[in-house]
Amino acid sequence: MNHTLFAALAVLVFTAGCTGSTVKETQLANGLRVIVKGDHRSPVVVSQIWYRIGAIDEPDGITGISHVLEHMMFKGTERLKPNEFSRIIAANGGRENAFTGRDYTAYFQQLERSRLPIAFELEAERMRNLTLDAAEFAKEINVVMEERRLRVEDKPESQLRERFMATAYQKHPYRHPIIGWMPDLEKMTIDDLRDWYGRWYTPKNATLVVVGDVQAKEVFALAEKHFGSIKDGPIRPTTIAAEPPQTEERRTRLSVPAEVPSIMIGYHTPVIGKADKDWQPYALSVLNGILDGGNSARFETELVRGQKLAASIHAEYDMIARGTSQFMIYATPAPGRSVAELEAAIVAQIERIQRELASEEELKRVKAQVVARDVFQRDSVFYQAMQIGMLATTGLDWRLIEKNVERTNAVTAEQVRQVAKAYLQPSNRTVALLDPQPSDSRKRRPASGGNVHAR
Repeated sequence: MNHTLFAALAVLVFTAGCTGSTVKETQLANGLRVIVKGDHRSPVVVSQIWYRIGAIDEPDGITGISHVLEHMMFKGTERLKPNEFSRIIAANGGRENAFTGRDYTAYFQQLERSRLPIAFELEAERMRNLTLDAAEFAKEINVVMEERRLRVEDKPESQLRERFMATAYQKHPYRHPIIGWMPDLEKMTIDDLRDWYGRWYTPKNATLVVVGDVQAKEVFALAEKHFGSIKDGPIRPTTIAAEPPQTEERRTRLSVPAEVPSIMIGYHTPVIGKADKDWQPYALSVLNGILDGGNSARFETELVRGQKLAASIHAEYDMIARGTSQFMIYATPAPGRSVAELEAAIVAQIERIQRELASEEELKRVKAQVVARDVFQRDSVFYQAMQIGMLATTGLDWRLIEKNVERTNAVTAEQVRQVAKAYLQPSNRTVALLDPQPSDSRKRRPASGGNVHAR
């Protein structure tokens, strides 16, 4: 899956609503967690299986292995030929795909409700019966490397984000890209994949989420039928290095062929369940909305339209993660303006919100946006399942979905100022600059003639 798209989805899904009274949960004897939410507006069901394994679990030397294994999950089992999984789902009128993130890997199908047993049968088959054929791996690892070339190495903005993360995190595995470093991909072996699969793809490391026109008791019985006989298997957790507190500003510069300069600024920030105070992640989310929450937000009104310093500017903050988060700002200067001018203006905006309380109008605007997204997202069974799966797999209570609007509405202007003062400090700041260089067509990599895996 397009990781840029997935990052955008990850920011949105938490804002959706979920009616807790319709959610039922059980756990099979082998450890598989099953969560079901009924939504009977249409005869559709979404089935997602989430594994608590992602880039955060990957030691140095095998970065990207979770994503490569995601690709190989479609390349054959003891019963299924390569790509037959996808053909069966399509033949039954469904759609399916998968995504790998920093904290998890997930697989999903959306089908007419009577076809749910097919999804369960197929997922159970590949949970423990992948063939992991060496010839298929040899082809697919080249697909992944080409994906990296197209999505990272040929895109200056993606290279800048990688450089930023590798600078902001010195020890924690979030410093590694989800798709992996190219040298690690080049030396990865089928035996590495077999070990990774056997180590993590086990019922006790998985959560099955089903949302749609279903009854919980029937789904639980179906899960027992297809998954209940799978042995739980041992899990050997990776030791995840703790990130030392940042004590001084870090700066890095990336000089590559590009059309325009850009800047990325970020600050280490806490997430839900790991903040000093429960309200802090919600205050950081409101702060994000004040700075970059549409055409009325400060960045747009003051830096784009007002001072005409920025051609584009965006802020992002994820409050759900197994590690920590970054409050990040990405900007491109307007024609004729410099990155230095733009950086100074961004810092000035941060210092202003550290000194002055946000207005009541700003708070109302941001909170109204949260409520509007909450109502809008209830219409999607897919995103309802995404919310539950993301929270459950990162170790949080999925019932937090019900409290998002309430806790956001409770945020005060003083709390916004407090989190800005606590976390958006120069000593906690990382700055990555993109210094565009002229393109030399003679050195450009020739286009690949193969197909690129689109997952």
